Amino acid sequence: MRLQKSHFWQVFILLIALIVVNIIAYSFYARFDLTADNRYTLSPASENIIALADAPVIVDVFLEGEFPPEFRKLQTETRQLLEEFSAENPQLSFRFTNPLEEGGNANEIATQFYEMGMTPARINVVENGRTSEAIVFPWAMANYGNRSVAIPLLKNQLGATTEDRVAASVQQLEYAFADAFSKLLQPKRKKIAVMRGNGELEDRYIADFIRSIQEYYFIAPFTLDSVAENPQQTLAQLKEYDLLIEAKPTEPYTEAEKLVLDQYLMNGGKQLWLIEHAAMETDSLFSSAGSAFALPRDLNLADYFFKYGIRINPALVKDLYSAPIVLATGGGNNTEFNPFPWFYFPLSSSPSKHPVVNNLEAVKFEYASPMDTLDNAVKKSVLLATSPRSAIEGLPREISLEQITSKPDPAEFTAGEQPLAVLLEGEFSSVYENRILPFELRDFRSKSEPTRMLVVSDGDVVKNQLQRGEPLELGFDRFTGTTYGNREFMLNAVNYLLDDTGLINIRSKEVRIAFLDLEKVEENRGFWQVMNILIPLLLLAGFAGGFNAFRKRKYTSNQ
Repeated sequence: MRLQKSHFWQVFILLIALIVVNIIAYSFYARFDLTADNRYTLSPASENIIALADAPVIVDVFLEGEFPPEFRKLQTETRQLLEEFSAENPQLSFRFTNPLEEGGNANEIATQFYEMGMTPARINVVENGRTSEAIVFPWAMANYGNRSVAIPLLKNQLGATTEDRVAASVQQLEYAFADAFSKLLQPKRKKIAVMRGNGELEDRYIADFIRSIQEYYFIAPFTLDSVAENPQQTLAQLKEYDLLIEAKPTEPYTEAEKLVLDQYLMNGGKQLWLIEHAAMETDSLFSSAGSAFALPRDLNLADYFFKYGIRINPALVKDLYSAPIVLATGGGNNTEFNPFPWFYFPLSSSPSKHPVVNNLEAVKFEYASPMDTLDNAVKKSVLLATSPRSAIEGLPREISLEQITSKPDPAEFTAGEQPLAVLLEGEFSSVYENRILPFELRDFRSKSEPTRMLVVSDGDVVKNQLQRGEPLELGFDRFTGTTYGNREFMLNAVNYLLDDTGLINIRSKEVRIAFLDLEKVEENRGFWQVMNILIPLLLLAGFAGGFNAFRKRKYTSNQ
């Protein structure tokens, strides 16, 4: 009887302890990230964005079905990240679906995805020494109310293996989802002025860039034409914008226009300059028997940028690491379009881990000029530069397509890394400090508020190609089918210049993904198959033998 009462009290105390533990666990909910790189810990910016959802956010992920193990890894990382978002705000729910599950035609479904702006990925699958092609849909769609945003899950990388692309994609997963949720949940607040009146790029050549940033900001054209008649009013109107963008101006600025731009900066306005000091276009080569002269372009801005701490040199950079130019060879029905190295199209490398360029695909430049940074109080960050194997050519200079027939001399390409995009941050001094002003100005400021300016020494970085008169995606080369990082760079640049949520800092998060070495797996395939079959059998046999020996010893000794 005593034994039964003792047993009863033990069970009773155990039940009470379990109830208390459950109450504590329910009241003090917590998740622990034990990974070395904290890959499952959301950044404060992500937490703040998803917290804005006061209605259901439904995410459809199209990574479901049979695909290579690399994409299985991407699927797993995506699921775990969405679980973290859902744990932060239960309004978010997600589901994984297979677009090909109902047995539809793969090419037709791929076309439907392409028409919705979600390009499928065609990948080579190597299995048992055989190579086959598979279609994967590395996309997600976030829905909030009557709004939807497509989310790319797979990054493009030139010359990268599937493993490298997946690793880079996992690196940017949190940014991709946080960026999409930001578009859905945060209203537009800031305004951007796209400058007109100084020979900037036509609307059709910056159409894709404008489409990409208008998802975040209000966009409007702005001209300095009224400066000649009413500069004070023009400056007041320009101050209403948070950022101005100058996309490849070709006509010189007057002193009055420069003063308006200067005072806009002094009052805390942000500026993005895509500017060229070399007048040269590829079309000139085809319209003038294969050669044209690159001439210096004077925009009357040398003192403007010099005062702020940079100098754009009237020269051209050449780089062994460059994009090709596509030329027609042959004639009639035998005409072929072939790519040739063209060193005037440098593909930029990033010497820094700045969030604007971190984990960024190569950015294509065309006839860019080298830049120098000057010593002053403004902080300067070189975001993009040429490779170390670059050369500088002075202007004017004749450029001929005949250069593709000669082998480059490595001794010529020794100029080292040349800055092509420089970010300036801090308090600027006015260009017109201690100078006679071109017009009378009330409230002239000689020192700026803390602000930012980004200068890129090539206007074509923001220029999209056209096909049948329609703009293509910025960074996509229709002649080679290659997509460069221009669009992502420009979007990151604008987001950084106007960032007030910390969203851009998510790009700096480092995630390390480990993959199997497929070559070693294939070489040692038979060995590991035998080991996986044999070792469990040996362990099972050893356990059975040991257990029988234990039974015999125990019961034999009892007799």
